[in-house]
Amino acid sequence: MTLTTEESAGLQPYFDFDVQRNLTVTVGQTGFLHCRVERLGDKDVAWIRKRDLHILTTGSSTYTSDQRFQVIRPEHSINWTLQIKYPQVRDSGVYECQINTEPKMSLSYELTVIELRARILGPSDIFVKSGSEIIMTCVIQQGPHDLGTVFWYKGNALIESTTQENSVHSGGENQRITVETDWTDGLTSR
Repeated sequence: MTLTTEESAGLQPYFDFDVQRNLTVTVGQTGFLHCRVERLGDKDVAWIRKRDLHILTTGSSTYTSDQRFQVIRPEHSINWTLQIKYPQVRDSGVYECQINTEPKMSLSYELTVIELRARILGPSDIFVKSGSEIIMTCVIQQGPHDLGTVFWYKGNALIESTTQENSVHSGGENQRITVETDWTDGLTSR
């Protein structure tokens, strides 16, 4: 039995475009690029770094000596996820998920790795009268909205979180310390 061009085209693999293709992570935050391929059949999926056309993975095998890159694919899954551990700013760029059809099919992904820079507003030394209230403000203006948690320390001691969201109270002598974190033009913690 011979298939017509229309019938064989209907059996070709295809990408599920309902995935995030622009990803921003911070330096050191593991990145995941998700590629979903339907009707793969006997074809293979590869991940390519576009800037140097380096083949990172083919199928479930890794073809780079950089152990930070690996493909994650549960058995019989349509998901081919490129995992990038401990990304650096130099890892930013375009990555392609490719299927070895003729002609080759590919879907581009943009990875942006940023280095967070936090700054404490105001002077580096603050002198106050005992019992006075002070407010210290830390601002992180560059980065994705899901920056994670801001940690404050008094000396070497971490100010412990309570169960209240966006509010931190420490025990003992530091009971009067409160931390509030919000997102406006950046992440602000006071």
